[in-house]
Amino acid sequence: MKRKICVFTGTRAEYGLLKPLLDEIKNDKQLTLQLLVTGMHLSPEFGNTYKDIERDGFHIDEKVDISLGSDTPAGIAKSMGLGVMNFGEVFARLKPDVVVMLGDRFEALAAAIAAMLARIPIAHLSGGESTEGLIDESIRHSLTKLSYLHFTSMDQYRRRVIQLGEDPKRVFQVGAIALDNIRNLKLLSKQELEKQLNFKFKEHNLLVTFHPVTLENNTSKGQFQDLLAVLDSLKDTHLVFTKANADTDGRIINQMIDAYVAKNPHKASGFTSLGQLRYLSLMKYVDAVVGNSSSGIVEAPSFKIGTVNIGDRQRGRIRAQSVIDCLPTKEGIQKALRKVYSKEFQEQFRKTINPYGDGRSSARIKAILKRAELKDLKKKFYDVRAGV
Repeated sequence: MKRKICVFTGTRAEYGLLKPLLDEIKNDKQLTLQLLVTGMHLSPEFGNTYKDIERDGFHIDEKVDISLGSDTPAGIAKSMGLGVMNFGEVFARLKPDVVVMLGDRFEALAAAIAAMLARIPIAHLSGGESTEGLIDESIRHSLTKLSYLHFTSMDQYRRRVIQLGEDPKRVFQVGAIALDNIRNLKLLSKQELEKQLNFKFKEHNLLVTFHPVTLENNTSKGQFQDLLAVLDSLKDTHLVFTKANADTDGRIINQMIDAYVAKNPHKASGFTSLGQLRYLSLMKYVDAVVGNSSSGIVEAPSFKIGTVNIGDRQRGRIRAQSVIDCLPTKEGIQKALRKVYSKEFQEQFRKTINPYGDGRSSARIKAILKRAELKDLKKKFYDVRAGV
């Protein structure tokens, strides 16, 4: 009997990372792919990106609306509660052999709770990583403890998962799945991008992706205002903004992006969802990624471009030498951008080696999902000091 692998996705970025693995599972005759889609994918405000999944040729087995009408803490808690209830019913219908989920989103935590209660093993990608400025830090480690199989992007992250008490026999270092698309996709040319996105590249170009720091209170507006002020002072530079996720205070940032682009159509473009192909293609032609997204840490170094990483959102992640960390202030951002365009730094990041892997993670993950023993889900806490 084919092993049924249910893959969970709740955001556009997460789906883009998971797509190579979905292809691997779908094309394997010994496996059955089940696809559970929820969260921002089903929201008109965030682009109804479930349509992108269907356009890519995937059958969506279940769509679960968890009501993302509010980005307040209370609203997100309500969405999680709805998710636990609805995901439980979905797993009862689909009866998967294993549920695959990636990262650290609150939607995934709700699904993991439901899967755990249904005694369905969870395979978690990207555990052991650290984002100290976010509530995602706690969610990620919670997902680790709810999961049975673990696929980490680096040896250091694998050690952290084991440190959390997980058996080393079930923790696999496979590299960052984010790099698989860079290896596999045929990226768009500059002319194709300009046509699809309806703008012209200038002498200098920056990809801006900024999200709330969810463990800070009401800092999003002020930090993003400072960023916009610095970007506005740049000459002959086109700014490509991607909007924030459905995190606490994310709508504030998105409203500010809309207002800035409307006021400056000659120098700025804003997008709710670019999709993985266009997003990665942009990285090929911009000077740097500016903001606080994990893509500036994980994917950007593969293109040998600079990253201006603002504030604490990604504090704790391992970095390539092409990443410049700065304070979320006008002075800090200005200093970092000057460094990006300095001759010395440009020579340095052209020699960058991405520490996150070789872009072959999906095939490794699929092979392990096929052979893994999933019958006995009782987990013994692995004591690192005792080695037992």
